[in-house]
Amino acid sequence: MIPASFDYVAPKTIRKAISLLQEHGSKAKVLAGGHSLLPAMKLRLAAPKVLIDINRLPNLDYIKESGGWLRIGALTRESALDESDLIKSKYPIIADTAKVIADPLVRNMATVGGNLAHGDPANDHPATMLALGAEIIATGPKGKRTIPIESFFTDAFQTALKSQEILTEIRVPMPEPRSGGAYMKLERKVGDFAIAGVAAQLTLDDAGNIKTVGIGLTNVGLTAIKAEKAEAFLRGKKPDDATLKQASELAAEESQPLSDLRGPEEYKRAMVRVLAFRALKRAAERAQAG
Repeated sequence: MIPASFDYVAPKTIRKAISLLQEHGSKAKVLAGGHSLLPAMKLRLAAPKVLIDINRLPNLDYIKESGGWLRIGALTRESALDESDLIKSKYPIIADTAKVIADPLVRNMATVGGNLAHGDPANDHPATMLALGAEIIATGPKGKRTIPIESFFTDAFQTALKSQEILTEIRVPMPEPRSGGAYMKLERKVGDFAIAGVAAQLTLDDAGNIKTVGIGLTNVGLTAIKAEKAEAFLRGKKPDDATLKQASELAAEESQPLSDLRGPEEYKRAMVRVLAFRALKRAAERAQAG
């Protein structure tokens, strides 16, 4: 199908982009990678009067560590995460996530910021960022503000971003020694949205017990879900199979799947149980390996 008519603007500064959002309000949409917005426009599910292309904004494409954080610019492409030696070596959960998003052609254009700002419960990064305890940096007319990832996703396709704000950076706490993470999802075919997915990140203490842990669930609720009961159960315990299985049961209970073309509710909850165990086990193995 053909999108409804719209005006196209490509500002070269963040200040100009924000002023355009102020000027046009709800009639405007921000374009980054476009792999969610453009299909919606073609199907007339979205019909913005003004399309604000932010791809010419400077200094929003980077992956670096500073000040105790991994900082990812909002315009960083998924392929950059896929190819980053820093991500592969220190943040394997993010590497796991990037490599199962769509296909290489999509990953060459799709952005991390767009993936999160879209607020799609079927996207992969939301659960991973919940597991990592990330922060979102939003820039608006009054400057920058920090949004904890736990309060960022407010409903299906809705986030805490204000109408005049742009997501400009994602910050992930740098991992302590003996940390590891993993992301796993079940999909109907390669590159598809998840039937269910689980992200797990944990840190072990000197005795081999779980010191900190984060678990995020994909596409089993109206938003990505933080499995807080499973996290609380795991803290202070050895990551043996029996413990991980009990935590996986709790994660499955915390999921809120709906029956659809990808499967019935009971099937999806069972898949959360299986994927949670596998993701936690791999995360523990990576933590033990240093």
